[in-house]
Amino acid sequence: MKDAYYDPKDLKKFENISDWNPKLGKKFFDYYGSVFEKGSLSVKEKSLIALAVAHVVRCPYCIDAYTQEGLKLGVDKEEMMEAIHVGAAIQGGAALVHGVQMMNVHDKLSM
Repeated sequence: MKDAYYDPKDLKKFENISDWNPKLGKKFFDYYGSVFEKGSLSVKEKSLIALAVAHVVRCPYCIDAYTQEGLKLGVDKEEMMEAIHVGAAIQGGAALVHGVQMMNVHDKLSM
């Protein structure tokens, strides 16, 4: 059996992205950490948003990380699935709304 392209063990190596450029790595992780602190949104809400976005951008590492994080924060499977459906609806709607562009071009060229 072939090795998988995405290895779940690589998620633990995320912090190593700073190794080749510590200055930018530090800036990123400082920002990243600040984003996920409690603010107007709770940490749990931010985790659910991250889980939905992870699915939309198709990042298996992020999906793993935010599923685990959500479980630690008490997010239940129904909340996780609902968040994913929100992301899927936005992604689907974004694809469909571009149909207006197709309609505009069609109407312009079909005159």
